[in-house]
Amino acid sequence: MALFSSRTGKRPRIVPALDDAELARVLGRLSKRNGGGRAADMALVSSLLEETGDDWDRRGHRVSVLAEATADTGIAAAWLDREPQSADALVFHSWTGLVRGLRDGHLEDAGQLVSRCHQAAERRPEDPLPWVVLLGVSRIERYGQNDVNAVWREATGRDRWHREAYLQMLAYLSPEEGGSSAAVLDFVDVVRTRIPANAACAAVELTAAVRQYQGLLAQGGVRAMTAGQLWEGGQIAAALDQAAALWAKPGFFQHAAAQADLNVLAYALCAAGRAVDAHHVFQTLQGTVTPWPWNTDGPALQRFEQHQAKAERGRQGGVGGG
Repeated sequence: MALFSSRTGKRPRIVPALDDAELARVLGRLSKRNGGGRAADMALVSSLLEETGDDWDRRGHRVSVLAEATADTGIAAAWLDREPQSADALVFHSWTGLVRGLRDGHLEDAGQLVSRCHQAAERRPEDPLPWVVLLGVSRIERYGQNDVNAVWREATGRDRWHREAYLQMLAYLSPEEGGSSAAVLDFVDVVRTRIPANAACAAVELTAAVRQYQGLLAQGGVRAMTAGQLWEGGQIAAALDQAAALWAKPGFFQHAAAQADLNVLAYALCAAGRAVDAHHVFQTLQGTVTPWPWNTDGPALQRFEQHQAKAERGRQGGVGGG
């Protein structure tokens, strides 16, 4: 499966599947069915997850994207009713419940969701995804740090660099969800030196920096006016330098959500006034857009296009741009 397309000139578009052609095919068929033929819909999802096997990174990507796409369709509930002992059905049902919980700010039945995660873990002990879902549940239920650390060890003990596990923990620790900036910094400091440069979770530090930057902008006033200084020195600047030098190189990233991380990099470079560096990242993306981080101050596609055009002008002018 090619990580990036070699075609050029593609208009920006939001592509939930990213470069996963098989996932895109299933999403397209589910969309065309428009909720009809529940058994066929279940078969599409079930077959794709079975085909994914024990590629935990791609399994996490596919489950999360499918859960987002079908959270309100009833497919997960129907599948679990039909196959109550299936680890895939249990994980998928749990993840769709988490999607709705994160969207609505509360879980329909936290106890039942937790129970389903444990059932899935019992049926497929090597799978990190039930534990990743529990990290998400911890965000909504605000479980204590010791309990969350225990879940974290279970998830990363099965897949040390699982991207979604790191993002869920980062969100749990964030001040927006009841944590603190200090907790985020401590987490990033601990994991920074351990994560391989091309690991699936390599973008956790830059993701934290982008969230911090956006938080400063949201506060308005002086903090918003000086937010750009975040990128100018210290460890954040070093992390951005390393990412700019490595991430867009052909073959450097192999994980399923690499294009999502490149969106984060392009955004960060634009925020830092480094349009020339961002240009190469935009070229690599070939118009594949993720809603976040672009959608925090307007429609994602519009903001992506604006920054992409600015990067092109910067490259032609040989300046970074602001």
